[in-house]
Amino acid sequence: MAPRSPTATLSPRQSRVVGALLGLHAGDCLGATLEFQSHGAIASRFPNGLRQIVGGGPFSWPAGHATDDTDMARGVLLAYRDAKPGDDMARLAGDNFLRWQHGEWPGRTPGSSPVVIGLATATGLGRYRESGDPDRAGAGEGSAGNGSLMRCLPTGLFQPDREKLVEESVRISSITHDDRRCTVSCAAYNAIVAELINGTPAADAVRAGEALAARLENGHHGPVHGAMATGRRVQVAAMARHGPPPEMGGRCSGYVLETLALAVAAVLDGRGLEDVLVDVVRIGRDTDTNAAVAGGLLGARDGEDAIPRAWRETLQFGDEFREIALALTTTKQTM
Repeated sequence: MAPRSPTATLSPRQSRVVGALLGLHAGDCLGATLEFQSHGAIASRFPNGLRQIVGGGPFSWPAGHATDDTDMARGVLLAYRDAKPGDDMARLAGDNFLRWQHGEWPGRTPGSSPVVIGLATATGLGRYRESGDPDRAGAGEGSAGNGSLMRCLPTGLFQPDREKLVEESVRISSITHDDRRCTVSCAAYNAIVAELINGTPAADAVRAGEALAARLENGHHGPVHGAMATGRRVQVAAMARHGPPPEMGGRCSGYVLETLALAVAAVLDGRGLEDVLVDVVRIGRDTDTNAAVAGGLLGARDGEDAIPRAWRETLQFGDEFREIALALTTTKQTM
């Protein structure tokens, strides 16, 4: 891996692209320490929030080590890195997911299983392995966890065609999570990402995501559009102090619409990335995925330098993500 180049050499857009990937990775690693813990348990241990990436947690992660969130986002990222004209992005991503599942992955003993894999993800990958067709996989309607939202970010960063962005977001989600709440959430999230990396203010970027959700759900009363509206109403700082309110299900424990709403609330929070991500983790339960999804938006909004240097320096795939991001923003002429 080539040494880091100084962040001052990046264009604002490059910084936001790199920031998005590292924000996802950092949020995942920060939250992994406290995964599954309640708001009250976290408040008793860390009254002001956990501000360092220290590893541990229920799966004894090394500090800065990717969980399944970052690993699977990496699978999508590598698909965009390796794609040639005419390639099926969903198939490339799906094949990378199978490599991850079967142990062909950095930091793992060859052939070993992932430390953790969600039920819908395992079901969908089993069907994909059998069919070889990303459009004939998925866990089916009713499986509406956040396992595809956590990994969808690279499509928003590296697919400049907005119609293809929607198609690829939906199809890559559908490999494991084909419930429309998941597929539309991924498309709407990536619409926000695509606006943010172009320098669009957060409120306008969220409006673009809402407009796409309304289009895909045939109106403003669909569940994804409603989740984004909830994200506009709630405040991350208040939830960090008092826990998630009833309109967020009172849990934030893995439902895709809660994670999307929380990410919207995070990117609309006027504070810096570090303070917002610390507070997202303070809310509790699915702390790694909630912080990964929010971190992707915050990094796309604020850029690489908003991520504390101490966080960046400990990330397992930090240098790789940065190198790929810069290569893709150059080769695809998206600067």
